[in-house]
Amino acid sequence: MSTTHAIRRADVRHDAPDAYRALAALTRASTLDHSLAELVKVRASQINGCAYCIDQHARLALKAGENQRRLDTLAVWRETSFFGERERAALALTEALTRLSHGPVPEEAYAEAAELFEGPELTALVVVITGINAWNRVMMASGEQPPPIDD
Repeated sequence: MSTTHAIRRADVRHDAPDAYRALAALTRASTLDHSLAELVKVRASQINGCAYCIDQHARLALKAGENQRRLDTLAVWRETSFFGERERAALALTEALTRLSHGPVPEEAYAEAAELFEGPELTALVVVITGINAWNRVMMASGEQPPPIDD
């Protein structure tokens, strides 16, 4: 089908401002360590293929003190020694909750996270994972692109 006009994309910010604010509130509600939260957001965004969110959260991770080499190898975190036990558990749970089409969350991924993140902290991790997965979908539906690189 050939058209001469651009397809209108979803614009949650303008067309559903209450939903947009609710999603923003969900994002702010987590009390998870900021640096770890940004790693989780980048990893989920990598899996989902959300360029806008990868760009945004990688930059926020750097501002939070994250190391560039760790960000560069985040997609293959299992193959490096750059990530500690808690980070590995958080990343495994992130992957499991992001790839729900692969089936239920493996008990071992949840058990490991539950062992290292007690009570409210585990819930905070789940909130971060849930929020970024929702944002990935909103941003991809909108067609939003990362801002240009400043030279």
